[in-house]
Amino acid sequence: MNNLSRIPTRLPRLLMVAGVLLVPSLASAHPGHGPAAGFGPGLAHPLTGLDHICAMVAVGLWAAQCGGRALWVMPLSFVSVMIAGGALGMTGTVVPFIEAGIVASILILGFLLVFAVRLPLLAAMLALGIFAFFHGFAHGMEMPQNTSGFAYGFGFVVATASLHACGISLGLLAKKAKGIDLIRCCGGAIAGCGILLCFA
Repeated sequence: MNNLSRIPTRLPRLLMVAGVLLVPSLASAHPGHGPAAGFGPGLAHPLTGLDHICAMVAVGLWAAQCGGRALWVMPLSFVSVMIAGGALGMTGTVVPFIEAGIVASILILGFLLVFAVRLPLLAAMLALGIFAFFHGFAHGMEMPQNTSGFAYGFGFVVATASLHACGISLGLLAKKAKGIDLIRCCGGAIAGCGILLCFA
């Protein structure tokens, strides 16, 4: 029997319990990664933080796991709401629990992959919209309200979409190789990273 198909049944539950217990003790899940100005730093930012890489790739993996219209609707929903969240963050509006929301999004996305959850498309879009808002708002707070700030935001969007595409590609390759459980293994790793970020 393929080893990938024998994911320990207790592991996802243990990760979920650990994640829930650790969420109240969150530290900063979204540290600065350099200047938030200009296209180059915006393009590089999502590639320099574990929180960004895990969340963005997880969105692509989940879209591939769900299949059909989800392949493009789910990533598009994430990017769209992330932009809106970033715009709100640039206004100086105060929104609580942004850091907790970022880590929670990584944990939940990881568990959704582990359990191969297929929500109705609208429900999946709503969930991703909530996650995207936290990620977008956190970066909007960092960006100056000028041309350099908007260039940074554009670079960030391009990098985010690229990470989504990487997740989709990996998920589709896993399906073609009859390795759908590989997606679930990736979900376990992402959830584990979320737990680690609770201590960051």
